[in-house]
Formats: sequence, C-alpha cells, structure tokens
Amino acid sequence: MSGPVSLADAPADLAGTGHSTLPCLEVGESREATVGAVRVRRALPRRGRRTVGAWCFADHMGPADVTENSGLDVGPHPHIGLQTVTWLVDGQVLHRDSLGSEQVIRPGQLNLMTSGLGVSHAEEATGHYRGVLEGIQMWIALPHGTRHGPAAFEHHTELPRADLSGRGNAATVLVGEFAGTRSPARHDTPLLGAELDLRAPVTIPLRSEWEYALVVLRGAVAAQGRPLLPGRLVYLGEGRGELRLDVREPTRVMLLGGEPFPEPILMWWNFVGRSRAEIDAAYASWSRQDDRFGRVASSLPLIPAEAPYWQRTAESR
Repeated sequence: MSGPVSLADAPADLAGTGHSTLPCLEVGESREATVGAVRVRRALPRRGRRTVGAWCFADHMGPADVTENSGLDVGPHPHIGLQTVTWLVDGQVLHRDSLGSEQVIRPGQLNLMTSGLGVSHAEEATGHYRGVLEGIQMWIALPHGTRHGPAAFEHHTELPRADLSGRGNAATVLVGEFAGTRSPARHDTPLLGAELDLRAPVTIPLRSEWEYALVVLRGAVAAQGRPLLPGRLVYLGEGRGELRLDVREPTRVMLLGGEPFPEPILMWWNFVGRSRAEIDAAYASWSRQDDRFGRVASSLPLIPAEAPYWQRTAESR
C-alpha cells in the first residue's frame, strides 16, 4: 500500500498546495492505480492539492480477495521524510521493515512507521489469513526538525474511541486528538487522523484554525446536500467549527486535518523531500543498495526505482 507517487499524482516541484483559508467543499477525483497486487484509489496527492495539514498521501485499497500466500505483495522499498499510517477495514497484512520489525496488523489496530532519514519495508501476505482485504494507507510529511532523524516503528493494538452525540456514532482516534480523546501514536506536527463510524446524521467538531478533508471508506454520506463517494478526497478548507454529515447507511469515513503545513514539499516515488538534490541522493542510495535504507527480511524482490524524471530529461538532451 506504499506509493509510489508519480507525475500523474502531483508535479515534482515545490508548487503550492492549493490551501484554502476559507471553508469549502471540494470533491476531488481519485486515480486508479495498482500497488503490489491490489488496486487502489489514490485520493491524495492530486494536482492542486499537495497536503492537508501534514497529510500528503492517501491510498484507499481494495476490497480485494487475498490468500495465505498472496496478498498485497509489496516488496522491499524505501522511504524518506515521512510517516506511513496503515489502517485496515478488513483483513490482515504482515509488515516487515529494516529495523527488524515483523508485525501483523488487523482491523482496529494501527501501524505507524517513521522513516526519518531512511527506512525500507515490505507488506506481505500473513501466511494464515484468507479472505477480503480493504484499508487505507496514508503518509504524514515530517517537519524539518525531525525529517533527518532516526527511523522508528510502533504498533498499537488498541486505540481510544470517542462518542459522537450518541445514536451509535463514534470515532477511533488514530493520530492526534479529537472530541476530547487523544491517541498514543507519535505525531510531529499538530494534526488529526480519525476514523468515523457513523450510523445516523451527526455534527462533528472541528478547529477553525485547521484545514480538514474526508475520505469515505464505506457507506453513503452527504455534506451540504452533496453525496460523498468512497475513495475520493473531500477537501473542507479552514474556518469551520463543525461539519454536519447526513448519514444514509452505516458509513466509515477517514477524517484528516491539521495546521496547514508550513514547508513546501517535493514528492517523488516513495520519497518526501525539499529539493531535487535530496531525492537524487535517496534514489542513488537505493539503486546501489548502500547502507542508508538497511535490509528487509522478506522473500519478495526489491522494488527498483526509476530515475527521477529530471534526470531522464537531462540524459536525453
């Protein structure tokens, strides 16, 4: 479920994020892609929408049928400058990384990997789970103060839940704080990631100084009279103290938000940096398999990197 980001998703430059200081309801198109062996709907990044707070990537994966020995099948690949946030609606996935972590994730649990200056990982079949696989993987851009730090991995088997005005509505807080409930997961900038489990119309509390977006995972929901389709990013802008959602059937929605990210970011392949030179250095390290990204104890083949487009353009001249 990890990347890669291409020019079809966002220009590889330091262009603006499309941030809005006013409330809005912008429903973006998702791009269909294949990651490993599974189809995904890429909701973020899109052209004109680079970040929501520090969130810079969201792939809604599945539903897909998997077996004990064939699932995501995403071989070892590298990251810099970001955190990966993995959340499942159905199924199980085995995470392995160059720190030596080996962790099966199940619905209701959180995998959070911090890349810092460099880490590599693989996402595999578990060897025992057969059934439906569905979930979302997101990236959080690390700020300058921690993006060159050490890599880390954490797994949370239980996360706090907040009641949302009764009637069966609740929120699981993955990262940050929401409705008076705080997640134990690490975050390096003021932000929020929460899954809303909705059974009836609800008004959700927001912070007017933050920007927000929604990604519907399942169900039928509308805002301001507009139906919100699964797998698409619904950007809400800033300036809202609350949002009313019209829930038409049991629905699960990912709520993303945070302070607008103050640093322009450059995204290419599985890397989040600030300059082409940083991306070039990471690409070179992965291509020659030096010690920067470590080794993953996986039977899947390494995923090769295509040279950044600016290198290919220069070579063709």
